[in-house]
Amino acid sequence: MARLTASQLDQHAADVRRDGITILREHFDPAMLRAWAAAFTPLLDAHLARTQDSNRGAARHYITLPLAGIFADPAVFADADILGIVDRLVGPEPVLCQLATDTPMRGSDYQPLHRDTPPLFPETGEETPAFQLAVNFPLCDVTLENGPFETTRATHLMPRQEALAGIEAGSIAVLPVPMRLGDVMIRDVRAIHRGTPNRTETPRPMVVLGYSRRWLLRPEVSIAVPRALLASLPERAAHLLRFNPVVDAAGDAVGETAAPAGERYQSFMH
Repeated sequence: MARLTASQLDQHAADVRRDGITILREHFDPAMLRAWAAAFTPLLDAHLARTQDSNRGAARHYITLPLAGIFADPAVFADADILGIVDRLVGPEPVLCQLATDTPMRGSDYQPLHRDTPPLFPETGEETPAFQLAVNFPLCDVTLENGPFETTRATHLMPRQEALAGIEAGSIAVLPVPMRLGDVMIRDVRAIHRGTPNRTETPRPMVVLGYSRRWLLRPEVSIAVPRALLASLPERAAHLLRFNPVVDAAGDAVGETAAPAGERYQSFMH
């Protein structure tokens, strides 16, 4: 597809600053994402064979992807348009700290309304400009039946309790976000949101790429980077991964469904 213009990148960044979210429609090639979906299926099957315990609520599974094979494509995690928006929001030289999936299945339920991170300076009672972004894209169409992400507008700029009170009072709407295969969502992780039930028989995987400001370390997540892959990446793509652990072989990145040893991204709701 054609690259976005500087003006379009500016507008998407402005949308995130104002609303906490923007969508790039038809951004990725659906054929490429169908190949991702095919590669993800055995990872999900292996995860379910090890445990039926859900780690994101009933029948909802968070699975880290290995930075190997099809999932190690710099055309995805170092996409020029996505990084153009990321740079505008969290500053130059961002860090890629997360490569994972969220997959609700039949039997899943509504998550509690939450943020994915607390404020940087909670003692002030004020919110800062963006410091952590999630870039999400589904591996299938997301409909109202198979567990769409639901979010709110502009709650990333509010104290959490004020936002929740507004939702309770009905002055702040909680909105579903249907997506087509190829769409990309960029969001400020402080916006109040939740996962919803997948009422179909087919899993609904959603990829998440986590980007943070260059000085922010998130010890609860990381990406195991194979040394040989790191040496082969374009400079910008390698620089995005600079604070992640480097492993000797791609197999070392797999672990428990590709989760790096010591990953603690479990208490994610704030």
